[in-house]
Amino acid sequence: MKIGIMGGTFDPIHLGHLIIAEDARTRLELDKVMFIPAGNPWMKSGHGITPPRHRVEMVKLAIQSNPFFSLVTIEVDRPGSTFTVDTLEQLWKDVGYESKLYLLMSWDSLKDMPNWKAPYRISKMATVVAFPRPGFNRPDIASMEDVIPGFSERNIMMEGPCIGISSTDIRDRVAEGKSIRYLVPDAVEKYITDNGLYKK
Repeated sequence: MKIGIMGGTFDPIHLGHLIIAEDARTRLELDKVMFIPAGNPWMKSGHGITPPRHRVEMVKLAIQSNPFFSLVTIEVDRPGSTFTVDTLEQLWKDVGYESKLYLLMSWDSLKDMPNWKAPYRISKMATVVAFPRPGFNRPDIASMEDVIPGFSERNIMMEGPCIGISSTDIRDRVAEGKSIRYLVPDAVEKYITDNGLYKK
């Protein structure tokens, strides 16, 4: 089985996440894509993050119409800081070692990957699939070889789609009373409004 892994804070999940996941699913012929909301991401320690129950519910609402998408809560269920390598190790045990994992991320995340916990181990467990993001240059894969030996043979660089939607901008727009229609699924927009999320 070929499984895509879409992790992130999802604060909130937006249409860019869904477009990239569906594009990867069809182009790489993935059997499914797992959306995994981060629990306590170490890179965002000290930053105000919306409680997991809200972020999980928004992901659930966003993906409910796609039978190939699923919600996995192993990171929010796990105490302590969240590390991608730990998540992949758990998934491998859960889905079976014969499955092939594809870790979906943006070019800016890929560029920062050498600073993650056990990046070499991550690259051995999953093929890294990187998508462009407006304002970020294509990472130099060759320069990553010193930290992640053999990485150039275990990644897929996608040239599109390049979606200029960000969760930060969505939160700012809500705080300023601006519309977020067509940036997030309708159900997510309603959830944000009903729960008073991202208000000043």
